[in-house]
Amino acid sequence: MNIFNHEFKSYSKSVAIWSGSIFLIILVYLSAMASISVDIQTFNDILASFPEEFLIAFGMTELDLSSIVGMYGLVFLFCQICLAIQAANYGFSLISIEERELTADFLLAKPIGRGKILTAKLLAAIASLTITNLTVWVSSFLIINLNNDGQSYETKPVILLLLSIVVFQLFFLSVGVLISLLMKRVRSVTPLSMALAFGMYVLSAFGGMLGEDTIELISPFKHFEPNYIIKNVAYDTPLVLISVITILIAIPASYLLFSKRNIHSAV
Repeated sequence: MNIFNHEFKSYSKSVAIWSGSIFLIILVYLSAMASISVDIQTFNDILASFPEEFLIAFGMTELDLSSIVGMYGLVFLFCQICLAIQAANYGFSLISIEERELTADFLLAKPIGRGKILTAKLLAAIASLTITNLTVWVSSFLIINLNNDGQSYETKPVILLLLSIVVFQLFFLSVGVLISLLMKRVRSVTPLSMALAFGMYVLSAFGGMLGEDTIELISPFKHFEPNYIIKNVAYDTPLVLISVITILIAIPASYLLFSKRNIHSAV
């Protein structure tokens, strides 16, 4: 429990920054899009002038920007990128921070097994990500209602998008932990988390542009594509299962690797 409390407190500043940033993204972008909705036909004409490959890359094909839900779907993609970077950052730093700061020997000297240490750290990271998740929920409905002039809208697509955040975050968290344990030493977390998040996004974008479905399959951005969820009011279940299976493989594999890892210490 002491490990959990220490880790959870260490994430507090990061959670505040990421939550505030995502709130501002939803507020600024959704408010801006809602303000030009009165001239939505002009905006649609502008979009139609862009190459189809560009629209596919940014998930803007067949978007109904005449509705607040369609606008939110586009904004949610930016939120996904932020959520991916945050979760990947926590994943890569979960164990590597002890090695970089040479505090691993102090931690491992305590009368507690490595499995319990990793569990406490994972729970602290998940709890921190959950706070960001809740912020997205509250911010989304608050700002949607503020910009919808009291009109009714279909809430189910929005709820489905928000529910997808849990698996989306766990994918990047668990994969980040696994990759960090496969590496001999993680010297800097930020480049790795950015590379993983944007790498997965680029795979999804270029897979759509090139028509290569096999490339898209490994990207959670494709598994939880906002445009698909809004259009079908459902998940693409086979793709979602890929994310779930990846998490179920990555977490046990991380426990196994951590139990056998030669941890760098100050000595």
